[in-house]
Amino acid sequence: MPAASEPVGRGDLPRTWRPMGVRYAVVGFGLMLFVVCAAAWFGFDESVRDRFTWLQRFTLLVLGGCLAACGWALGRARVTAEPDALVVVNGFRTRHLAWEQVVAIHLPAGAPWAVIDLADGTTISAMAFQGSDGKVARDGVRQVRALLDR
Repeated sequence: MPAASEPVGRGDLPRTWRPMGVRYAVVGFGLMLFVVCAAAWFGFDESVRDRFTWLQRFTLLVLGGCLAACGWALGRARVTAEPDALVVVNGFRTRHLAWEQVVAIHLPAGAPWAVIDLADGTTISAMAFQGSDGKVARDGVRQVRALLDR
């Protein structure tokens, strides 16, 4: 697999780019939240825990499950360059774009993530290239651009 700064050719495919900071944040904050909530629950007196109804406990579990699902959706963002298509995964949606459909990709300064321009005049986000990842994201966008130019 080529280094992040090396150009990527069509012979190096498939190649996948993923956001770094978002994944670290999701795992780190998720684990911290779980530890704090578990410590708080087991730190309560037995009498306090008994005052929680089954509905309140269920609600807390559902809320935790929703937060975990959001974290999982953020963590699965990726862009994969395949020989015949560019696959963009954002959250729970996967888009398979033929190379002919993709016109350009850019990551404007200060933007949260890259944007892909399509031949039909629409755009889609590419959350795999997070602006907060800095040089790694810019290098990834350049590599996809190089693939588009070939």
